[in-house]
Amino acid sequence: MDRDGPVEIPINGTLDLHTFRPGDVKDIVPEYLRLCREQGILEVRIIHGKGTGTLLRTVHSILSRLSWVRRYELADQWAGSWGATIVWLEEDSG
Repeated sequence: MDRDGPVEIPINGTLDLHTFRPGDVKDIVPEYLRLCREQGILEVRIIHGKGTGTLLRTVHSILSRLSWVRRYELADQWAGSWGATIVWLEEDSG
């Protein structure tokens, strides 16, 4: 299997970052959220895992810089607790 080629990610409102290299997250998260907005998916769950919290902090840093992210917070206990973040997006006006 070619792990260096493009990866097809289903745009379904859940992004599991476990399958990606940490260095790729800064590009993957904004692109995934952009594609969700285009499809009218305005509530997205990003699974970053619990681990040391480094990936969580990276994801939250990315989200804080995106002007079309309305808000985000850690998931409740049924959606992943502090191993996932729920993101609410503004509608895509374009």
